[in-house]
Amino acid sequence: MKYINEEVLEQLKEIFSAMKDEVKIALFTKEEPCETCLETRDFVGELVQSSPKMSLVEYDLEKDSGLAEKLGVSLAPSLALLDKSGEYKRIKFNGIPSGHEINSFISSVIAVSGNGQPLPESITERLSKVNKPVNIKVFVTLGCPHCPGAVEKAHYLALLNDNITADMIEAQTFYDLSEEYNVSSVPKIVINDIYEFVGNQPLEVFLEEIEKTQVA
Repeated sequence: MKYINEEVLEQLKEIFSAMKDEVKIALFTKEEPCETCLETRDFVGELVQSSPKMSLVEYDLEKDSGLAEKLGVSLAPSLALLDKSGEYKRIKFNGIPSGHEINSFISSVIAVSGNGQPLPESITERLSKVNKPVNIKVFVTLGCPHCPGAVEKAHYLALLNDNITADMIEAQTFYDLSEEYNVSSVPKIVINDIYEFVGNQPLEVFLEEIEKTQVA
């Protein structure tokens, strides 16, 4: 099955021409029956044809458990983004980044390549004060038009601060996890498994919740 036709591929080539440096995409799958793993491999495999600066390397979640642990990967399929030096940039897509999430995937790849959009000084100043570990989970569904914006914000915050990790989680693929976090509407954002809110909120809302985790 082909996911991306030639017309869309040409459009993607133009979009990804904005990439500055190379980006490596580490895909973690598993041997046991995993239809979404196969779909993700094929879909992202077609996506990387859009730019010579993108590459895809597949790993097995169990056989490559050491690397998975290093990158904080515990789900499959999972995509971790690494920069030109092979450094993990604390950004993951858990589940296939298709549907509306192709938009967050595109923006995250371009940002990791070194061509992200600058943030207002008021935001970067607050972000620089985050010195304790923060994990942002963004639960999404592929048909949600508001979800990519929330994913993009979480991923960009992670990219700009070494203490922040951000994970897109496709709610239907990881239904048990969605149940655990009481996901009833998306995007649902969960920070450090404690603070949460719903919707594609402004960056200030993300920071307000993140700052709660920094209080001793």
